[in-house]
Amino acid sequence: MSDTLIIRRVTPDDVDACVEPLADVLIDCVEGGASVSFMSPLSRETALGFWRGVAEGVRHGERALLVAEDSANSIVGTVQLVLALPENQPHRADVAKMLVRRDARRRGVAQRLMAEVDAVARDEGRVVLVLDTVTGGEAERLYQRAGWTRVGDVPGYALMPDGALCSTTFYYRHLT
Repeated sequence: MSDTLIIRRVTPDDVDACVEPLADVLIDCVEGGASVSFMSPLSRETALGFWRGVAEGVRHGERALLVAEDSANSIVGTVQLVLALPENQPHRADVAKMLVRRDARRRGVAQRLMAEVDAVARDEGRVVLVLDTVTGGEAERLYQRAGWTRVGDVPGYALMPDGALCSTTFYYRHLT
């Protein structure tokens, strides 16, 4: 898949066309147990509402949205760069909602998305990135391999989709 994978930044003009397929990716991830702010079962309307809000942020320049598309032009993964931060943090951005469909995992999709998010951050003049992830989850290895620095854990920070408490680990990265 990684040979035919296309990573692109979604433009304000084409963001609405991405809402439906992104809702599919989100629902798949939550069904697979990913703690990404939503409880199971995640309704399609809730997923669509979330992505419509993201689309609005893209149109207003508050978010950069990246998607990974396979050879059939299906969206198999996504990540966001939150650019709308307080005025004393114009050099920083938050990385959010790294999602890869379960049937597309372990094929380099997340790694390619993270490399591109660094490039977009640089283009946006952002040199400090932060993110959080489930402590002990598969994403931790990805972030550590990509050069992110672990800051620490907050026990009981969020809920898994099934309602169980989970800890969250915070990371940062300085771009050079």
